Amino acid sequence: MSEVLIGFSAAARRRYWWRGAIVMVMFASGTVAVGLTAPASERWWWVGGFGAFVLAVGFDMINRIYGRAALTTAGIEFRTIASRRSIPWNEIVGIEEKSRASRSGLWHYLQVVRIKDRSLMIPGTLTNRMWDAELDHKRVLIQEHWSRALTD
Repeated sequence: MSEVLIGFSAAARRRYWWRGAIVMVMFASGTVAVGLTAPASERWWWVGGFGAFVLAVGFDMINRIYGRAALTTAGIEFRTIASRRSIPWNEIVGIEEKSRASRSGLWHYLQVVRIKDRSLMIPGTLTNRMWDAELDHKRVLIQEHWSRALTD
């Protein structure tokens, strides 16, 4: 069984980059507005706080867009910019599709349910499309690798 990478397609990455760029422009303009309207003695605190928030949001966006999950014979490996984590197949109880609501709509993603630790979102599976065929395909791939690893 060869290694399979789960992640966003090029079209999905482009779509999320556009969405993220719009959000970042809004935050940057908010930072400029705060910098222009805040009293001079407090200006740098406000601009610094907004700037740090904008950087954190930008890093999270890049981390989500380029995060991937590698399906190996030993387990599932999460590969993001911020971390690497490997979970053996025998520690997994299930693969679930979850949803969460935000101001921008309803988001769907896959998560790994583990025996003793908390459940984790699988990188590269976040989507805001209802009945996304790509998300279904990713779930099937993960479940096939998981079932093969447990029977071997």
